[in-house]
This record gives sequence, C-alpha cells and structure tokens, in this order.
Amino acid sequence: MVRSEADLRRYDTVEELLRDKLSEALGGWRGAVESAVPTLAFALVWARTENLRTSLIVAGVLVGVLLLVRLAQRQDPRFIAYAAAGVGISAFFALRSGRAEDAFLPGMLQNAGLLVLLLVTNLTRWPLFGFVVGVAEPEAFAEDPTWWRRHSGIVTVAARLAWVLIALNVVRLSIMVPLYLAEQVAALGVAKVVLGWPAYLLAITAMGAILLRGRTPIDPSRIA
Repeated sequence: MVRSEADLRRYDTVEELLRDKLSEALGGWRGAVESAVPTLAFALVWARTENLRTSLIVAGVLVGVLLLVRLAQRQDPRFIAYAAAGVGISAFFALRSGRAEDAFLPGMLQNAGLLVLLLVTNLTRWPLFGFVVGVAEPEAFAEDPTWWRRHSGIVTVAARLAWVLIALNVVRLSIMVPLYLAEQVAALGVAKVVLGWPAYLLAITAMGAILLRGRTPIDPSRIA
C-alpha cells in the first residue's frame, strides 16, 4: 500500500480529500494577478500604440519585475514562471508572423488541447483530477501513479470536476476564436483576461459547490 492510501484515513469523504489536494495546486489571488497583469498590459499597450514589439517588451518587463519581487521575498516563483513562459511563447508566435493577434494563439491552442485531454480522460474513466490528487504526494505518485483509481468515489468526483473545466474551455474557445479570426487584438486581450482568472474563479466556485455539498465516502475496504 502506498503512503497516500494510508493518508486517506485523515479524510471522511472524497470531497474533503480533493479540497485539500486541489488547494495545494492553486496559486491563490496573487497567482491570479501575476498571470493576468502581463496579458492586460500587452492589450492596453497594443490598443494605444499598435506596436507589436513595444507591447511584448512591456509585458516581458512586467513579468521580470514580478519575478524579481517573488525572488526577493524568497517565495515560490512557480506561477510567475508560468506567466513568463506564456509571454515567451506568445512573443515567438507573434513576432514570427508579424500579427499581434497571434500572441493569443498559444493560449487558444492550450485551451483546445486541454479540452480534448479532459474529454478523453473523462470518457475513458481516467479523469485528470485524479492525477492531481496523486501528484500532490510526489513520493507516493512516483511509487504508484494510479493508486487513486482503486477508489471509485475519487474517480466519480474527479470526473464531475473535470466536466466543469470542459464547459469553461468550450466557452473560452467559442468567444476567442471568432475574435482571433476577426483580428480584434484589443478585444482578445480583454477577453483573455475576463475568461482567464475571473471565469476560472466561477469554475472554482462551481467545483467548490460540488466539493462542499457532496458526501461521497472513501471506500474503507480499500484502505488496509
């Protein structure tokens, strides 16, 4: 038995387990701000100057400042590092094509990829959130990445959470793809921010309702 299965004794329900593990994977309000600021800056500078390089430089400088603040405070720079990677990839796409709207293409491709991944894993009964539970315990995950799947309650609740994110990504793509095709750069910037953390927080609220109201028992027969 892996350590994570022994640790399940600490939880009364599957929802309590997932609340605890998911909280470890989220960046909180600060992570939300750090993710949104570079994108918003890019959109605002572009709307004012319509200069691609200037817009990317401003976004990159802000990422650098946020990263330095994290390092100076000796805090986990993981979430600003994600933002930095996003800006770098966006810059590559936009500079390569010379079209500002292509800065948003990586994000849309990411949403499409995540949508497909969530759908496939849900339909095959290997919900992605089950792996989130496992990854939250790195040592146990390395020993047995699929221990969580031996508990049908975890699989069921994890799949419910994934359906919320599936709906979120469908909404994102249905709004951003038409704006991208219409070359509406400023609107894309606003849409990306609004459909980013604000929409994600709505999804978190929906998932929170699932996790707070549900009382799915953890199968005690599987915890020896």
